[in-house]
Amino acid sequence: MASHSQEPQVTVLPPDKAKIKKLWTVAGILGAVTALEFVIAFALDAGVFKTALFVGLTIVKAGYIVLEFMHLKYEVKVLFWSILIPMIFVVWMLVAFVYEGMKMPVLP
Repeated sequence: MASHSQEPQVTVLPPDKAKIKKLWTVAGILGAVTALEFVIAFALDAGVFKTALFVGLTIVKAGYIVLEFMHLKYEVKVLFWSILIPMIFVVWMLVAFVYEGMKMPVLP
């Protein structure tokens, strides 16, 4: 006759309030930095300072996202520094290339 298959039982766990609070904290911090960028976009005139501020805030947000969502914050410090130090050199290289490129004479 008909056999009854064993279906998996779904167990609903109570929500982990600490994790939910942590997620809201991360969302709040990222939202605050984004709001600051939004205010700066309309409050300051275009220029080098505004651009540098945007790049700095973007790097801060990217670093925070990497630390929290990629769980790098909880990893061994050697792994953290093995990612951070090359990134510092890449940013330094980009700044140096842009600076040197701006010094080159414009060809007709």
